[in-house]
Amino acid sequence: MNRRFEGRRALVTGASRGIGASVARRLAAEGAEVALVARTLGTGDEADGSLRVTQALCERHGGTVAAVVADLTDDAARAQVVPQAHQALGGPIEILVNNAAAAIPVALTEISAAQQRTQFEANVITPLVLAQAVVPAMRDAGEGWIVNLSSVGAERFPGPPFPSNPVGSTMDVYGASKAALNKVTNGLAVELYGTGIRINTVQPRIAVMSEGMRAFADKVGPGVFEEMEQIVEAVVALCACTEEQTGQVTESQSLLAELRITPRGIDGETIADTP
Repeated sequence: MNRRFEGRRALVTGASRGIGASVARRLAAEGAEVALVARTLGTGDEADGSLRVTQALCERHGGTVAAVVADLTDDAARAQVVPQAHQALGGPIEILVNNAAAAIPVALTEISAAQQRTQFEANVITPLVLAQAVVPAMRDAGEGWIVNLSSVGAERFPGPPFPSNPVGSTMDVYGASKAALNKVTNGLAVELYGTGIRINTVQPRIAVMSEGMRAFADKVGPGVFEEMEQIVEAVVALCACTEEQTGQVTESQSLLAELRITPRGIDGETIADTP
């Protein structure tokens, strides 16, 4: 087992299920101490995952694992995330994975201002606030890694004529927030270039079949979703990238091909069975 994150302290948001939980498990498997962030500790029915479940899976690898409960759209709660993680892990955060996101599928002609604000709070403001919180210690250490999760929804539709879109404009505010996140990623990298802090965005080629995407599976049809192992492998690659690999907005499968990396299982022990 590769232990490349041995002794590193990582913070992963949206870690109760899906991509966040899988990234946290992989970081823990490779030696990281991990702080897991989500809105609730458990749901009662935890078949689809929870912070408790993710924490237990990460702890199998022997490192320190902390659960931080916070509503990341709330200013006061958000401000406590990094200090709580620092205290629980016994030192400053060296790897930040901004995975938590809000997606509210409502057409642009109908979406409310509150629904718009929720998505921008979760998808743009929170990643920037958490980056601001971890950067001082990273700058002092002369190194650090920030990875933001984006979406193909940030890209504009070519046309007219416009291609058929099975979800219409219902995901366009979400996509707009991810486009803003991409710009924030690039801007932070420019601002911090030369400090040793690497800041990148990665997104699935189209989508990952996570709990959050099951509601859209019937609308988009087969062959759209990539395997969880592919996006996880891309994220962890950027959690260990060189200082010159910063400010990038990249796509998971293209990144893996460029780096000649074969995806492994979530626990890093076996080669993943991917298409």
